[in-house]
Amino acid sequence: MEIKAIIVEDELPARETLEAYLEKYCPEIKVVATASNIDEAIQAIRNNDVDLLFLDIELPYGNAFDLIEKVGKDDFEIVFITAYSDYAIEALNKKAAYYIMKPLDIEELIKAVEEVKNRLSQQGIIESINKVKNFDAIQTNKFMFPHQFGFDLLEIGTIIRCEGVDNYTRFHFTDGSSKLISKTLKKIEEQLSEYGFMRVHKSNLVNLRHILSYHKGKTGSLLMSDKSEVMIASGKKNKLVELLGL
Repeated sequence: MEIKAIIVEDELPARETLEAYLEKYCPEIKVVATASNIDEAIQAIRNNDVDLLFLDIELPYGNAFDLIEKVGKDDFEIVFITAYSDYAIEALNKKAAYYIMKPLDIEELIKAVEEVKNRLSQQGIIESINKVKNFDAIQTNKFMFPHQFGFDLLEIGTIIRCEGVDNYTRFHFTDGSSKLISKTLKKIEEQLSEYGFMRVHKSNLVNLRHILSYHKGKTGSLLMSDKSEVMIASGKKNKLVELLGL
């Protein structure tokens, strides 16, 4: 498996060291570009088909999180390399594959690349299945939930609502269970909108079949079949009322 990577690091010695380590210890990594600041990184990402970013967190005129926000893409893996441990939680919230502390340790780098390979392989399996047009389990009434050992297929009808949590989405089911996956609520909305789901709030996507009641108010709220209350954004109220025939 060839993994196309971009290195974003403002210190030239650190950039050259990482590139040398990758060439020697991780030959599956092909460095297609390097960048020393946010603007160079944005240009490199736009000009290349990239699978992985090696990101220093502290950059000139901003940091790695500013870069991620400006790029607006989430179809590549990220390995953070930094001298600051303070950013670990925020890095995890940005679905980082790995977090390496400076000075760079070769064993940690190899572990990070292995984790990226596992994640990309899993994503490749999922994409291959999605391309199979006659796979009724996915095409009609089931949704795929990836995990570290593969994936589960669950009935779409058992999903009551989906809740956005940063770059993750938590699914709530009729049996009272929930699942958290590394996809934004926007991505989930694109996949489920044709199955009777509606984004009623920036943080909630609901299954219209599981609405028990609608409560009027300034914007209104919904009582779902799991007894949860979901607020309705003012801009969504009219469309929801129309869909429900109220």
